[in-house]
Amino acid sequence: MTYCVAMCLADGLVFASDSRTNAGVDHIATFKKLHVFHQEGERVLVLQSAGNLATTQSVISLLSARIRTQQEPNLMQVTSLYDAAMLIGKTLLEVIQRDSSNQQTCSNTNFNCNLLLGGQIAGETHRLFHIYPEGNFIEATRDTPYFQIGESKYGKPIIDRVLTIDTPLEQAMCCALISIDSTLRSNLSVGLPLDTLLYRSGSFSAGQHRITDSDPYFNRIRKAWSEGLLHTFQTLPTWTPAEREEE
Repeated sequence: MTYCVAMCLADGLVFASDSRTNAGVDHIATFKKLHVFHQEGERVLVLQSAGNLATTQSVISLLSARIRTQQEPNLMQVTSLYDAAMLIGKTLLEVIQRDSSNQQTCSNTNFNCNLLLGGQIAGETHRLFHIYPEGNFIEATRDTPYFQIGESKYGKPIIDRVLTIDTPLEQAMCCALISIDSTLRSNLSVGLPLDTLLYRSGSFSAGQHRITDSDPYFNRIRKAWSEGLLHTFQTLPTWTPAEREEE
C-alpha cells in the first residue's frame, strides 16, 4: 500500500509520499511514488501515485516517452494544468483498459491506481488535481485545499484540524510529515523513506528532498508531536461517572 498527500495553498504546493510497496509480508520493496516533469522557468508538474505499481510505471513511462519523442500532445506542450490532468487521465485509462483485457484469466487482479497532479504552467496559477482510475478528476479548492491517496484515514485528522488555505508552506510541510508519521505508526504497509517537494508559486523550481529514518528534523517533530499529544491527554479532566439518581 502507500500514502501520498498534496496540499494547494495560497503560497504554493506541498507534496509528501512514502515509498513502500508490498504484495505480502515476503514481498516488501521501495519504489518512488513522486515524479516530476520540469521545464525550467516554464512549468513544474508533480505526479504522485497510489495503487497498482505496474499501472503506475506504465503511465509514467508513456508520459515520459511522449515527451522524449515529441508526440503530440505531451506534458511539455499542454498550456494548462487542466489539460495536463486530461492527458494523464486518458493515459491512465488507456493503460488500465489495455492491462485488464485479460481480466477473464486474472479475475482477482486490480489494475486501478489513483494519481495526484499538482504544479504550475506559466500564464496561470498553481493548481492541484486528483485523477481517478476512470480518467476523470477533481480540483482542489479553497475549502478543500488538499488531497490524499492510499492509506489516508490515519493521517487525515491532523490535516483537518490545522490546515487552511493560508497556512505557510513550511508549516504545511510539517503538517504533511506528521500526517505521514501517524500513518507509519498505524499501518505497516506504509514506510520510509519519504519523498517531499515544496513548491513556491511562480518559482518554477522543483527541488526534492528525501527523508530517511535518520533525518534529524523528521525525528525531532515526530518525537515532539508524540510527547505533546501525551502531555495534552494527561492534562485532560478525569472522567467521573455521574451519580445515579435515587429512584
